[in-house]
Amino acid sequence: MAESGGLVTMGKKAMSELAELIGCPAEGITGIHKNSDGWVVTVEVLEVERVPETTDVLASYEVEVDADGDVVGYRRLRRYLRAQVDD
Repeated sequence: MAESGGLVTMGKKAMSELAELIGCPAEGITGIHKNSDGWVVTVEVLEVERVPETTDVLASYEVEVDADGDVVGYRRLRRYLRAQVDD
């Protein structure tokens, strides 16, 4: 898979497949890096929608993608409120 246009395609595929697997909408990608078996994509997901939006519960997931662009695994890294800011 090519690294330029391929990264966009791979990221979108990882977001789409993760959203389908966990049943929550993916909001965006916050990181992509290569590992020995393929790629790791970090995806932000809306797990609980609340009013006001600042109290929504988001989660960061690590999605493993093999060299062929197929999602082979995922795990949740953390959960947080939308208004929460990292130090």
